Amino acid sequence: MQMATYKAPLEDMRFVLNDVFKADQLWASMPATAEVTQDLSDAILEEAGKMTEGLLFPLNRNSDEQGCTWTDGAVTTPDGFKEAFKTFAENGWSAFSGNPEFGGQGMPKSLAVLFEEMMHSACSSFALYPALTSGACLAVDAHACEELKSQYLPKLYSGEWSGTMCLTEPHSGTDLGILRTKAVPNDDGSFNITGTKIFITGGEHDLTGNHVHLVLAKLPDAPAGSKGISLFLVPKFLPDADNNPGEANGVTCGSIEHKMGIKGSATCVMNFDDAKGWIIGEPNQGLACMFTMMNYERLSIGLQGLGLGEVSYQSAVEYARERLQGRSATGAKNPQGPADPIIVHGDVRRMLMNMRAINEGGRALAAYVGMQLDTSKFSEDAEAKKKAEDRVALLTPVAKAFFTDRGLDTTITGQQVFGGHGYIREWGMEQFVRDCRISQIYEGTNGIQALDLAGRKVVRNGGKSVDAFLADAQAWVDANADNAQLAAVKDDLQAALLLLKSSTDTLLAQAGNNPDAISAAAVEYLDIFGYVLYAWLWAQMLAATDDRDDDFAKAKRITGQYYFQRVLPKAQSLAAQLNSGADAMMSLDAEQF
Repeated sequence: MQMATYKAPLEDMRFVLNDVFKADQLWASMPATAEVTQDLSDAILEEAGKMTEGLLFPLNRNSDEQGCTWTDGAVTTPDGFKEAFKTFAENGWSAFSGNPEFGGQGMPKSLAVLFEEMMHSACSSFALYPALTSGACLAVDAHACEELKSQYLPKLYSGEWSGTMCLTEPHSGTDLGILRTKAVPNDDGSFNITGTKIFITGGEHDLTGNHVHLVLAKLPDAPAGSKGISLFLVPKFLPDADNNPGEANGVTCGSIEHKMGIKGSATCVMNFDDAKGWIIGEPNQGLACMFTMMNYERLSIGLQGLGLGEVSYQSAVEYARERLQGRSATGAKNPQGPADPIIVHGDVRRMLMNMRAINEGGRALAAYVGMQLDTSKFSEDAEAKKKAEDRVALLTPVAKAFFTDRGLDTTITGQQVFGGHGYIREWGMEQFVRDCRISQIYEGTNGIQALDLAGRKVVRNGGKSVDAFLADAQAWVDANADNAQLAAVKDDLQAALLLLKSSTDTLLAQAGNNPDAISAAAVEYLDIFGYVLYAWLWAQMLAATDDRDDDFAKAKRITGQYYFQRVLPKAQSLAAQLNSGADAMMSLDAEQF
């Protein structure tokens, strides 16, 4: 019997990118990505698969067993991480989507999301280090002055330095408006930063020679609340005249957290004591600047859920093919052996098909959101750019929460396929569950994502963004009405789109009558959106198999049919919950709990 297993799902990734979305046509239409051809993207995915399977996946088990250690402010990562990160950086992976002006490779996000999924499948603890750096680079590139960009981005892209995001404080979780970290201006244009930040991923480690912290803090005359937050770049070591790490700054790691999972990722308490920093963007506009990084990290953490769901699925399939137990309901399938492999049993099939249908739908959503991000960043068509920006804003909370909620479901299901062995550490399945659990919590809990979707993205603009999405979805359905592969699912898809519309209308009506309605309905609404979104994407995948009759296409069609028959109906029960309103949820007095 095998332990956990992983092989990058390259055929499915290429199918989504090339056949379903024809991403190379989008890339060719924009000067910034015009050199990225299908041949190049296929080759990159191939190399990424080799790297994640061969370099990162072997680190995963020990990353959990050994974890990180903290001694006198210094953090040591698990054995093999430092050497793997050096190879990772030397081969250019840390510069993958970076701005070419400063040494980045400029690869499109629609390609990067598939690479990130592979990294999270192979070793989520390792993947978090470059993910935080990539997000920091985005914020610096978008909002910092040219001097800071020229000084820091080449070092971050090369992997010599790494980046972090310092938001949360001991007394303040999501409510950043009450943070206490202070920034006092100096005569030379710098600022002295003082305060404590907690839950800082990669705040201290031994993989790079310098750490570049992006820190939210308040100026002395800042307005109260979130409107008084500014963003600062604070290095661990102040760069010297040659832009190498020089004098130590007032930044120290007070401790690391002892966690349920992702133990190879250092989660740090960071203390800033008159640490010198430089402002990014305008004073009191720090939260808007930081959202550039936060939205990147939200999608990246969503991909953590997807990646862990994929490796759990692959491991469960291998186990189900080999584990002998019981006989098939339709007669022995392994008559020469003492029992049949458990993959013949209906309940095991149910679990594997649920995992497969969710993972493949998620991969399509990742590529779709990636293409919207590419359009919003690189398109020279102002109307297309604005439309893509709106679509990214609408779908980012859905992707983060739905990927990770379903990712945990999937890892637990994979554990269940193993039965008792799924509960035992040596098989690896329980690690995927523990590693995935955090993804529902950090970068904004999934409840916060649902409130963002329902409140800011739907109610605040009267459902216009949802209407725009539904119009695009309906236009696609109408344009593909004659595709033979849609015959069996078209009515279900049409009903699903109508369900999302009616649920949106219900949410808007409830919100107009009851202040508690948004929070009462938000999670169910997001899940309805997710299931309907996957249905639309599954229809596109089915349509893309119309001229194929190979085993891959046949399996895709069966999985798509399963999604419509056995997964999508969950949206109907969620709609019933949403329709019930907020009264029963909010009626108990606090003392009655």
